[in-house]
Amino acid sequence: MKEGCPYGTHRVISPKGVLPQPADIIDNTIEIYDNEILIDVRTLNLDSASFTQIKKQAKGDIEEMKKIMMGIAAIAGKLKNPVTGSGGMLIGTVEKIGSAYKGSLRVGDKIATLVSLSLTPLVIDEILAIRPEIDHVDIKGKAILFQSGIYAVLPDDLPENLALSILDVAGAPAQTARLVQSGDTVVVIGGGGKSGLFCLYEAKKRAGITGKVICIDRSEKSVNRASMLGLADEYIAADATDALDIYNEVMELTGGRLADIVINCVNMENTEMASILAAKDKGTIYFFSMATSFTKAALGAEGVGKDVNMIVGNGYCKGHVEIALQILRECEGLKQVLNSK
Repeated sequence: MKEGCPYGTHRVISPKGVLPQPADIIDNTIEIYDNEILIDVRTLNLDSASFTQIKKQAKGDIEEMKKIMMGIAAIAGKLKNPVTGSGGMLIGTVEKIGSAYKGSLRVGDKIATLVSLSLTPLVIDEILAIRPEIDHVDIKGKAILFQSGIYAVLPDDLPENLALSILDVAGAPAQTARLVQSGDTVVVIGGGGKSGLFCLYEAKKRAGITGKVICIDRSEKSVNRASMLGLADEYIAADATDALDIYNEVMELTGGRLADIVINCVNMENTEMASILAAKDKGTIYFFSMATSFTKAALGAEGVGKDVNMIVGNGYCKGHVEIALQILRECEGLKQVLNSK
């Protein structure tokens, strides 16, 4: 077997000198290097921003969506959405392990990769089904996991598709657990979506009875879903692209104090300023959404004179898988809602 770089740089075709994620084209041949794992892929879970963009581009036509995805993977060697720059994750079975790979995986293990499809060498032989209600794509194909790639062996007590949906957003509730302190006022924008519901649960748990958690979502249906589960203290149905409307709503609900923590889980563009205006001075904003423009966020905060801490939505932090799965085990209502989608 050929010797590979632990970060996968040996797979980069263009441009040379970069890592696989920012690369435009990578080598997706299924002959593995000595430190790689070959995965027989069953399901892709596209991140919400990417799936929404592809669906919009295809005007909701499933066959056209298939063509778009097949085309991206064929050209780039990976499923990196050229518009959003994001990917998703996958589940599959370990088919082959390189001779120099260091780890506890065995052939036959069922795993979910916890690194983005935007850096994962991927061959899609056939798309079997697209399930728009949960952003899942069932395929026949192969993928490569690098030595540095993180993964989770699928738990026995949860259905595979449910576990995949949860693990894709596991970084959001874990970062919420780090950020929220007892007594904090927390605003979750996009709180009715999958990642938002998890963040609401964790924020309520951490803020405690002296804190306040506010759920904002554009969809009345999504707001009602969060309300039914009792995941927040206040609920607002509003468009997060209208920054002043969000600001006025949060001002009213907080008595003018605004939020200590704002968590943005929205899968659409131009919600940066709503997040910034909802936060108090010296407050913290966690942009989990891959639709975020960090240029708009940085220059926007400067433009309105907001002294806030802004955190990039890193999807990984230690213990994030355990936190996300524990939420499912603790909150039966949330588990049922996600199972029904």
